[in-house]
Amino acid sequence: MTSQLVALCIDAHDPHSLARFWGGVLGWETAGDADDGITLLPADDTGFQIRFFPTREEKTGQNQIHFDLTSNLQDQQVTVARALELGARHLDIGQGPDARHVVLADPEGNEFCVIPAGNKFLAECGFIGALSCDGSQQVGYFWSAALDWPLVWDQDEETAIRSPHGGPKITWGGPPVAPKTGKNRLHFDLAPPLNGDQQAEVDRLVSLGATRVGDGRPGGGRVEMLDPDGNEFCVLSPR
Repeated sequence: MTSQLVALCIDAHDPHSLARFWGGVLGWETAGDADDGITLLPADDTGFQIRFFPTREEKTGQNQIHFDLTSNLQDQQVTVARALELGARHLDIGQGPDARHVVLADPEGNEFCVIPAGNKFLAECGFIGALSCDGSQQVGYFWSAALDWPLVWDQDEETAIRSPHGGPKITWGGPPVAPKTGKNRLHFDLAPPLNGDQQAEVDRLVSLGATRVGDGRPGGGRVEMLDPDGNEFCVLSPR
C-alpha cells in the first residue's frame, strides 16, 4: 500500500480566521491542532482535511495550487456571493471579460475559481472539483505513482489524477511552468498506511523522483520533501 493524502496544508498569517472563511465557503467544521494550527474536517467525499498553519512570510506571486469549486450542487453566483460576504474579493489574473469561471481571492490573497455549471471535466466531482496545480507532466506522473491514483487525463502535457474512491481531481497544467520563488504557501501532507514504515515510504518516494530536504517541524514526526518540480510536501509518522 502507498501513502495516503491526508491534508492540504495552507500557510496563513491568521490560521483561525482563514479556517473560518474556508469553513464557511465549504460548509466544513473546524477542529483544533496540537501544533498551533487548525483543521477543517471534510463534510463530503473530499477524502482529505485542510490544515492551516501560521507563517510570517508574505505571499509573492500566484500560488502553485488553487481550488476549482464547481457549480454542480448550487448556483455559481450563490457561491460567489457567499464567498464575497465571508471576505473574498474578485481577482483579475488576465482571464478576460468573456471568461465563464469567476476568479476570487480569499482574505489572505489565495486564488480560487468558481466554475460554472455544465463543466464536463468536473461533472462527477463534488463542490471541490479540483486542486488545480501549476506543474509539469512529469510531476503529474510522479503524484499518480506516489498516491496510486490513476491518471484520468493525459493530453498535450496536461495531466490529472483522481482517487479511486472519488473526491476532487488533482490537475497539472503542463508547460510553461512558472519559476518557483520561495516556499509554496500550500502543500500536501501524506501519511504511510496504518502501521506502515515512514522511512520505507520516504525511500519509495525518492525512488520515484522526490528529494528529502529535512525533518520538518520539531517533534512533529514530519519528513519534508520536494516533488520533481521542487514543490514541498511532507510525509508524516504512521497513524
